[in-house]
Amino acid sequence: MLKTLRRIGLSTLASTIAASVAIPAFAADLTVFDWSGYEDPAFHPAYTAKHGDEPDFTFFGDEEEAFQKLRSGFKADLAHPCSQSVVKWRDAGLIEPLDTSKLANWNDVLPGIAAMKDLMTSADGKAWFLPFEWGNSLMIYRTDTVKPEEVATLKAFADPKFKDRISIGDNVDDAYALASLAIGLKDWSKMTDAQFTQASAFLREVHKNVRLYWTENTDLSQAMASGEVDLAWGWNETATTLEKDGQPVATNANPAEGHSTWVCGYVKLKGGEAPAENAYDFLNAVSNPDIAAYLVDSWGYGHSNARGMAVVDPAILKAKGYADVGNFVSNTLFQSPLPIVLREKMIAEFEKIKAGY
Repeated sequence: MLKTLRRIGLSTLASTIAASVAIPAFAADLTVFDWSGYEDPAFHPAYTAKHGDEPDFTFFGDEEEAFQKLRSGFKADLAHPCSQSVVKWRDAGLIEPLDTSKLANWNDVLPGIAAMKDLMTSADGKAWFLPFEWGNSLMIYRTDTVKPEEVATLKAFADPKFKDRISIGDNVDDAYALASLAIGLKDWSKMTDAQFTQASAFLREVHKNVRLYWTENTDLSQAMASGEVDLAWGWNETATTLEKDGQPVATNANPAEGHSTWVCGYVKLKGGEAPAENAYDFLNAVSNPDIAAYLVDSWGYGHSNARGMAVVDPAILKAKGYADVGNFVSNTLFQSPLPIVLREKMIAEFEKIKAGY
């Protein structure tokens, strides 16, 4: 999963205050390997309050890049992969088990997420992954240039009428989630060779219409705001931020074939040098129920903490699509862990598709 947040509001205010008020200098004793934007101070205020400073953040563009960098010896203490990558990172020996006795909110994770096979825990009962946020990859379109009936199906991405007006993410997971749904496949972990060929053929048709393979939410938001792109396969955050800016955009979260759902969160990297207390302080800060309202309202994502989601304004939950979690995931492809051989095939094929082959 490729994810990017851009800081506005609380984080901008926090930066302004930090720049104008004399604050004692503290050495950052925690390094977090993350998606750009998740350094937002509003996501971990309890950590900052306790330690007097922000963690160090270093960033990756997508999970494959992060995986390769870690395998090459890059060191950090925590990282932020998503549901489809956890098993791969674990099997590669990049992460170490979590001590749930030190996780204050471990038992408050939404039941639907906690029940997902091989996500938070492995079959032997060891804990590996603390969920933070969850949401969709879905259709986003400009309402002034696109009619709702034109985007009733995911096949719109391959419709010649949208030539040079399409954007999808420059990442293999979202691309093949889109393609899997378009060919009628909800469980991509069971994709056959024939279905892989069919999904890849669909992406080749989409490629003919692509104006931009976006790598950061800012790229996509700017392209849609300027009118360069009319239809995109993006995340809840993109629509939320554009709507807040008064842009004429809407989502179709329920096209004929459905949408894709993912869960992202934090893992403890093997070989991290920070004190364990610091790592668990950060994990407890991001999973604190008080974070939920900000995450839902400002970024359009659900928070993993059930207690936090329970006290978010019902009107906001309804507006963002989280009023009925069961309905939210009822017509979806969950980006579950993939067989490594299949994912490697997807990575290689997607590179060919983007190059026009």
